[in-house]
Amino acid sequence: MDTKEIRNDFPLAKKVIYLDSAATSLTPISVIEGVAEYYREYNANTGRGVHHLSQIAGAKYLAARRKIATLIGGKEEEIIFTQSATYAINTVAQGISFQPGDRIVTTNLEHHSNFLPWLRLRKLGVEVTVVKCDQTGHLELDDFQGAIDERTKLVAVTHVSNVLGTIAPIAKLSELCHEKGALLLVDGAQSVPHMSVDVKRLGCDFLCFSGHKMLGPTGTGVLWVREDLLSQLSPLVVGGGAIEDVSVDEYVLVPGYTGFEAGTPNIAGVIGLGRAVDYLNALGMEWVEEHEARLTEQLLTGLECIKRVKIVGEKGPAGRIGVVPFIVEGMHPHDVALLLDEAAGILVRSGHQCALPLMKELGRADGVVRVSLYLYNTQEEVEILLSTLDRALSRA
Repeated sequence: MDTKEIRNDFPLAKKVIYLDSAATSLTPISVIEGVAEYYREYNANTGRGVHHLSQIAGAKYLAARRKIATLIGGKEEEIIFTQSATYAINTVAQGISFQPGDRIVTTNLEHHSNFLPWLRLRKLGVEVTVVKCDQTGHLELDDFQGAIDERTKLVAVTHVSNVLGTIAPIAKLSELCHEKGALLLVDGAQSVPHMSVDVKRLGCDFLCFSGHKMLGPTGTGVLWVREDLLSQLSPLVVGGGAIEDVSVDEYVLVPGYTGFEAGTPNIAGVIGLGRAVDYLNALGMEWVEEHEARLTEQLLTGLECIKRVKIVGEKGPAGRIGVVPFIVEGMHPHDVALLLDEAAGILVRSGHQCALPLMKELGRADGVVRVSLYLYNTQEEVEILLSTLDRALSRA
């Protein structure tokens, strides 16, 4: 696969060196055109009309659902569209009937979006237990073994750390959860865009991810729910489009995913997300993984050679994706990010990365500088980052 040809599909890739894809990925022209086509050619609601524009919109929307289900090895009946991974996680947190005395197990690796919804349940008398990772971001199954007991209703874990890039042992954790009768929710926001993910192999019960991190439009997210659990989950909101029957005294929701998608959905965004899946499939997730692995090894090796730079977490390329945090001794992470932007148009993320519990555990009060790679990045861009940083620090 020719990376130069890929970069032609991303207008912004020609203007900056974009190394912040863990926050939001760039958007290819085909996705932009898919969104524009909706508004230009068949701008209508789905499931609300029999006229031909509504039928076209509905068919495109359904096609996107099928594409996304296939990407993760699920069924279209198991896909619920949301506005973000955050919304998807909250749908589960508020949709399960938790009782006082129930236990939830999570970790200190989590993005706030997979941490705060569970902490909030403490107000209901739910116990929240936090398993801690080691300094490299790895989780030990033995720690979960001790934390999960007969009162544990759900375990919520990130598949890949948005700070350290480390991959959690989800399949083994799933076996442990189900042995003990607990459900497993996986935050796949950083895994689905970067690696092959199959819900059957993972063995999880819920998988949540965002469209804007996988080449899709902002305001799109996905909640995959194991089919037999849909009836045990209550929707976060109710209203038009999700109703089978209504009287002045009661209402009946449509069974399945439709009951969770009240209101007019982000039709254009979901269609665009379907186009993003087409793009990823055309490249192949195996190619995406291999490409990022090469760049990650180059980046890690180069950072190790620059004075005052210290990689945070795992220093090797194995068991991770292309998310690499580091600090520069004597400089605030924000200052490093500004330096790179002003010197060479290099865009990285700095600060706490929406993961304050982890930052506190790592002793990083100011946070870190995070470089996150994706399929449109090149070895040349990584080299420019390394040389720019080396030159700037040698003069400081």
